[in-house]
Amino acid sequence: MSYGILSILPPIIAIVLALLTKEVITSLFLGIIVGGVIFTGGNILVALEEIIKLMSKKLGDNSLMLIFLALLGSLVMVMNMAGGSFAYGKWAKKHIKNKTTAKLAGTILGMLIFIDDYFNCLTVGAVMKPIMDENKVSRAKLAQIIDSSAAPVCILAPISSWAASVVAIIGDSGIDNPMKVFVNTIPLNLYALLTIFSLFYFCFSKHEICSMEKYEINDTSLELKNENVGYTYSENGKVIDLVLPILTLIVVTLLMMLRTGGYFSKNVAMSYAFGNSNVNMSLVVAAIFSLIVAFVLYIPRKLIKFKDFMDGLIEGMKTMITPIVILILAWTIGGITSEKYLNTGSFIASVLTTYTIPMWIFPSIIFIVSSFLSFSTGTAWGTFGILIPIIVPILVHTNTLSYLNIVLASIFSGSVFGDHCSPISDTTILSSAGANCNHLIHVSTQLPYAIICGISTIVGFLVAGIIGIDLIAFPIGVIVLLILIFILKKKAILKYD
Repeated sequence: MSYGILSILPPIIAIVLALLTKEVITSLFLGIIVGGVIFTGGNILVALEEIIKLMSKKLGDNSLMLIFLALLGSLVMVMNMAGGSFAYGKWAKKHIKNKTTAKLAGTILGMLIFIDDYFNCLTVGAVMKPIMDENKVSRAKLAQIIDSSAAPVCILAPISSWAASVVAIIGDSGIDNPMKVFVNTIPLNLYALLTIFSLFYFCFSKHEICSMEKYEINDTSLELKNENVGYTYSENGKVIDLVLPILTLIVVTLLMMLRTGGYFSKNVAMSYAFGNSNVNMSLVVAAIFSLIVAFVLYIPRKLIKFKDFMDGLIEGMKTMITPIVILILAWTIGGITSEKYLNTGSFIASVLTTYTIPMWIFPSIIFIVSSFLSFSTGTAWGTFGILIPIIVPILVHTNTLSYLNIVLASIFSGSVFGDHCSPISDTTILSSAGANCNHLIHVSTQLPYAIICGISTIVGFLVAGIIGIDLIAFPIGVIVLLILIFILKKKAILKYD
């Protein structure tokens, strides 16, 4: 059954309410209820039954990720109680002496962890919080750095969970050598490239844009100034007490990804193994190993008593309750918009295919459509899965396969842009959690950065389409981006300085 324009109501209601009320959980829940009512034709009782079924399925499908989040909360808590994070902060104060180097360190670390966006968000946050705090970089800025170096980097890396998904979808669409096609899209993936460019630009800039400037002037985000750690920590902790558990998390995750991807048992290529690995299982196993390492590292040296360690595990899990609830609701509203229920993606795609669009403007239109779809559903991966199988046959039937690279790049760019802007995106939620930043503060402060990169992307695609030279898109995008940054920085300085 087609629900037409009604199919986009649930995510729009959730997003608008969240931005107006500053209350994410209630807004998401109301959006889910509206979706259920639409799906069942107004029968609230049946709607609740369907919502509960969907939510339980999402819990089952993503149970390993939820376990990992709980274990990560425990790990961060016991590392803090052992004094590792505070020792690391003191060390960072000696070696990273200003905001520029702190932001640069966070950006580079985010780019190095390109295997998976979930892993990126939570690891970069755990490592960089003490460094950012010591150098008076706000948690809002840290969240933006985490979010902007997660999905945009993953979609550019040929060896990542994102690339594996995309290559599989391209191959299923009947395109030969899908990995080569994916690699060819990298220099045309404007939004991802421009986002990374802007990250480095603002590492060296003394001023931010829009409301981010307010938080940076205040030295730290508002919620951090009133933050009460709520626990005592050892004064004898050392840098190794933070570094070794985190290093264990990274190394074991990578090894487990290779193992679950068949690298050791089936003798497959490393890129194939990473692409076909069970990322969530790898993260859970790695988190357990990291907790074991922390136990062995802290207890014999009496940094933490046994009872305090066990209490810390529970308290750490409690810190992740809000992100976990938001994630569950975000997954549920994403399910409501899926093919089994409201089929939001097919409605948007059908609108796109109804009209004949000139090829010179086609990439820009595809970017806008994929942005809206990703924003509405909170998932870039779902957008890939919906649009690529629809768009590729259109190119085949119209003998315009020469535009394949730039059109696919526009889908990737739009999907990441919409995902970046959406308050119900899982990576947006995890970036807030990783930085310990209020979720809506992160959404509102990151939005201007995403929008200027999005506008620059559209202009870049338009100019490339008009001129007929694909590779001119990026330099045009950079020029537009710099102009927009100059204008917004000037306004921010006048408003907040």
